[in-house]
Amino acid sequence: MKTDRTAPRRLDDPACGHGVGGDAVVPVGSGTGTRALVARVLMEQGPVTAAVVAAELELTEAAVRRHLDALIADGEAEVRAPARSARPRGRGRPAREYLLTDTGRVRFGHGYDDLATQALRFLAETAGEEAVDAFARHRVRELLGSDLDAVTAPAEPAERVEALARVLSARGYAAQARHGGFGVQLCQHHCPVAHVATEFPELCEAETRAFAELLGTHVQRLATIARGDAACTTHVPLEDPELLARARGKKQGRSVTVSGRPTARVRQVQEEGGSADGGTLSHHGPRKGGSPYDDHS
Repeated sequence: MKTDRTAPRRLDDPACGHGVGGDAVVPVGSGTGTRALVARVLMEQGPVTAAVVAAELELTEAAVRRHLDALIADGEAEVRAPARSARPRGRGRPAREYLLTDTGRVRFGHGYDDLATQALRFLAETAGEEAVDAFARHRVRELLGSDLDAVTAPAEPAERVEALARVLSARGYAAQARHGGFGVQLCQHHCPVAHVATEFPELCEAETRAFAELLGTHVQRLATIARGDAACTTHVPLEDPELLARARGKKQGRSVTVSGRPTARVRQVQEEGGSADGGTLSHHGPRKGGSPYDDHS
């Protein structure tokens, strides 16, 4: 059973064109600017008026209203009609009151990640690592759901990658397919389970294996948000003769098996730690192969 699940942090992702210096500071989710301070007052005291926020932060009401308008425009705050009071009010309209929306509360984090991590930790301790792997595979099936056919329908491999990117984007992963070099890179710019996957890379490994099965070829996970990269990047080699032959066979309405030698690029990928039988290359560990970016020490 594993005893240390803490993964090292990486702050660069050359695969998807992101990169920050080694001394860069990763910002906290709540932010540190004036707008974040305004949002915090709304969270702690809301619904409140702009005057109350201004007094709390020692700002002018005009400055506070600018930030409130921006939060409303981003869907992070809303206006609520003030509660009726038995005490008589002065002339003029009652002051508007502001409070955070559910979207606005996200910037301050929540306990869902901690709860999910604790649940998986308990599962690993009571039922073993196999149970965690089984859950990870089940999660991927639930994630793709009824859209599996939409991914496997295109005949061309590159079109399948693009279809997969559309499905993932619809699930909140902000994915896109980037063509270049010897294949296509599937870039996921957001991962809803990144914090949990930091301790449980089985989630990433199951996802990578599912991608390989859907696309009909081995894939190489180059980077993951869970390990500190700017995006989850999966390389899909398109010059694999097995993959191209399958695409041609599908266009002709027949099943094709290829026994030819792999191309130079495929041999290189396999020599770097891949599988000769079309397995996956995982960024997270030796369980299903390895990546040149991995640290297995």
